[in-house]
Amino acid sequence: MGFDKEASSSSYRLRPLAREDTPLIGKPQPLSSKPKTFANVFIAIVGAGVLGLPYTFMKTGWVFGILMIATIAFLTYHCMMLLVYTRRKLESLQGFSKINSFGDLGFTVCGPIGRFAVDAMIVLSQAGFCVSYLIFIANTLAYVFNSATATNFDPRILGFKPKVFYIWGCLPFQLGLNSISSLTHLAPLSIFADVVDLGAMGIVMVEDVFIFLKQRPALESFGGLSVFFYGLGVAIYAFEGIGMVLPLETETKDKEKFGKILGLSMAFITLMYGAFGALGYFAFGEDTKDIITTNLGKGLVSSLVQLGLCVNLFFTFPLMMNPVYEIVERRLCEGRYCMWLRWVVVLGVTLAALLVPNFADFLSLVGSSVCCALGFVLPALFHLLVFKDEVGWKGLVLDIVIVVLGIIFGISGTWSSLMAILAPKV
Repeated sequence: MGFDKEASSSSYRLRPLAREDTPLIGKPQPLSSKPKTFANVFIAIVGAGVLGLPYTFMKTGWVFGILMIATIAFLTYHCMMLLVYTRRKLESLQGFSKINSFGDLGFTVCGPIGRFAVDAMIVLSQAGFCVSYLIFIANTLAYVFNSATATNFDPRILGFKPKVFYIWGCLPFQLGLNSISSLTHLAPLSIFADVVDLGAMGIVMVEDVFIFLKQRPALESFGGLSVFFYGLGVAIYAFEGIGMVLPLETETKDKEKFGKILGLSMAFITLMYGAFGALGYFAFGEDTKDIITTNLGKGLVSSLVQLGLCVNLFFTFPLMMNPVYEIVERRLCEGRYCMWLRWVVVLGVTLAALLVPNFADFLSLVGSSVCCALGFVLPALFHLLVFKDEVGWKGLVLDIVIVVLGIIFGISGTWSSLMAILAPKV
């Protein structure tokens, strides 16, 4: 999936040196129409995080899961608009140059500390997305080609477990792809990724309906407070797209209508996420797996869907890593292209993927930690600092509440996700 072209995706102008606002969806027109802006928001947000939603609904209950998705969507939209309002305010003041990205906004509001905070969160979130890509690819390939059988309970490839073999097998190819210094040659792959996203989701949802009508498993509406923060982490991950907001608003032709377009796009994504998560859980009940596609069996259609998603994420990996390279090369190599540094980063992501056993648990961890800070805490904090003398006490309280809740959700969700990852699997 476009797996989350999340924090870095935008339709902004391609640059020779990638930034956190570097576009991943091809060469844009100078200004975007309303339909194109709607589509770009969709592309930037929808990603492979959706594959973990049915498993999350199984843990939280389907009613609570839908309520959670809707709540996170609303908060995400609100915080996205906080960034837009903050940028507009600062650019209206004399002495401030054009603010193109989230990092630029952080620097304008808080100086080097603000840029460092945004940079750190983007590096961690983007790298986390790519770790989850490798986990998905390896688990899916192992399921399709190397599942345990009655005669071979522990299949091996050259002495390695299938997941380990496939993760290491991706490394040399990713070293080559991530050595490409310009996104121009990679950007068309993003369109392919999103076509696969929509096709795969549609096929899975249709299969879910037929399976539910046949099996009708027992379902749970509310899973209890013990999984509250876990579910929030996955939902936050699925909606992570805060880094694309400022570039997209810049290129929108009718900027006064940007908030409405963004809201409509978020509402559509919310309905799609809720339907996908609920239908997946309805179809398989307590047997729902952390990657919903592995519940579909090994038929031709199911295998093609899973392999298509693997190819999609394999080629999306270098696109998602470009914001990381921009930041580390700017800070360590004075902005110059450095192939060996990129290889070290890819190796680090690969090693992290080897250590994570569960796809959905890792989504929750990334969402609860870095995505929570990037999506809620920093936007509300920047808005508070810029508008503190204008919004009145209600606006101040709202910003403070979002910051505090973001910190609480982040800490609690990170702990809950770590416990889920470290807990023995039965």
